[in-house]
Amino acid sequence: MRILITGAAGFIGANLARFLGPEHELVGLDDLSTGNVTNLEGVPIDLVIGSILDPLALATAAAGCDAIVHLAARPSVPRSISDPVASHEANATGTLRVLEAARTASGEPPMVIIASSSSVYGANPVIPKREDLTAMPMSPYAVSKLAAEQYALAWQKSFGLRTLAFRFFNVYGPLQAPGHAYAAVIPAFLHAAISGTDAVIHGDGTQSRDFTFVETVCEVISTALEQRITSPSPVNLAFGSRTSLLDLLQEIESVTGTSVSRKHTDSRLGDVYASQADNAQLTRLFPNVTPTPLRTGLDATATWMKAQIDEDRA
Repeated sequence: MRILITGAAGFIGANLARFLGPEHELVGLDDLSTGNVTNLEGVPIDLVIGSILDPLALATAAAGCDAIVHLAARPSVPRSISDPVASHEANATGTLRVLEAARTASGEPPMVIIASSSSVYGANPVIPKREDLTAMPMSPYAVSKLAAEQYALAWQKSFGLRTLAFRFFNVYGPLQAPGHAYAAVIPAFLHAAISGTDAVIHGDGTQSRDFTFVETVCEVISTALEQRITSPSPVNLAFGSRTSLLDLLQEIESVTGTSVSRKHTDSRLGDVYASQADNAQLTRLFPNVTPTPLRTGLDATATWMKAQIDEDRA
């Protein structure tokens, strides 16, 4: 199967490319705005350096593909508040262009898997989050992801394009970069634990997340590709766990064998307080996929990060 991965040099994209491996013919498209080519070292993939907003680069990368996994995005809620237009262009308009590239491709149109986000639930207080709940986005990022998934579903209904929109919940694992202003919480906390710096907690730390290990995400996507699974509605890609940030930090202290000092700051605009997936749709479509326990995923991520820090210090 010839598969295009947009955002291939990013955290999830590079993990997916490694997971799919030599069994498939892989093409990547990435403008390297957040990704890094070193993430793809040793991976058999034809990488096109370019943007999903560039029709020529996109058409070149998509040519002859049987499937597209669309992961390219401008991530981060705080980043979208700083520059909402850029988030819209990358996440909403970019997705529209990917869908159009698939729809207008010569021959059989490729299946398209879209990465949406749990952030679309926003201010809706119901827990766990079911896909049929009213979306109540709290940030430009969340709005752009809602637009992306709805474009995918509309192209399925209007043009018969085979699409599947996953709502990712706090994916973590190796290759997820720490040490920058928009770092996700797990790499940020792990980096603090390993390097001996403060763990910055926005708010009181009681806010909760449904963390999903990247290898499990890759397994689900791989199964969807191989079985050509589609859905007329979005699908949560998480397993119904609920971990507070304080409990997460305690688990990270146990994994790393260190004591981490806390630095509390104000809550951030647009951040959801509680997140937990209802996974009924996911388990119906993917009955053989089981989640990676948080401790197991944190062990693997910590091992990778320790190696990265040691390499940087050498």
